[in-house]
Amino acid sequence: MSERLEGKAFQAQLQRLEALLQAAQRFADPTARAQTQELMQAVLDLHAEGLRRILDHLDAAGAAGASVGAACAKDDVVGGLLMLHGLHPLDLETRVRQALDQVRPYLRSHGGNIELLGVDDEGVVRLRLEGSCHGCPSSALTMKQTVEEAIFARAPDVAAVEVEGSAEAPAVAPDGRMLISLPVLPVS
Repeated sequence: MSERLEGKAFQAQLQRLEALLQAAQRFADPTARAQTQELMQAVLDLHAEGLRRILDHLDAAGAAGASVGAACAKDDVVGGLLMLHGLHPLDLETRVRQALDQVRPYLRSHGGNIELLGVDDEGVVRLRLEGSCHGCPSSALTMKQTVEEAIFARAPDVAAVEVEGSAEAPAVAPDGRMLISLPVLPVS
């Protein structure tokens, strides 16, 4: 039996799979290319149908099934598979809110907070990062990395993250809050 994949290891495995698929697209033999694509699609279709049936069984189980389904949706690996197949029960904004709720205690412990300004139809998340750790020059970078990791772990289908202000020269809001910008991470 293979080792359990968690968070970053699961994302690395998905990236490896993507790289292999891209390499297969470059096969000189068109038959090999077509058969590889067909094989991959058949595996994906089989897994999607299995996941659909699991979700149907959980739905039929009532409250107990709903509880298990919610736990599965929150799991980074299972949630990622559900998203891959378009089966995730939570919308993008809900998953972004969960990610922010997950990091708020850490941010607050360093004198910061985060406000979700919105998620648009293209998957762009708009945030306002508030406060910072007084006297800690790396706090803005730490807060930025923490927020990015949480969002992309819970919602890898986010297209971009925009934050009021600039990381190079942090801006200050009229009420004194520090504002920084988060760069967009590539989505594989």
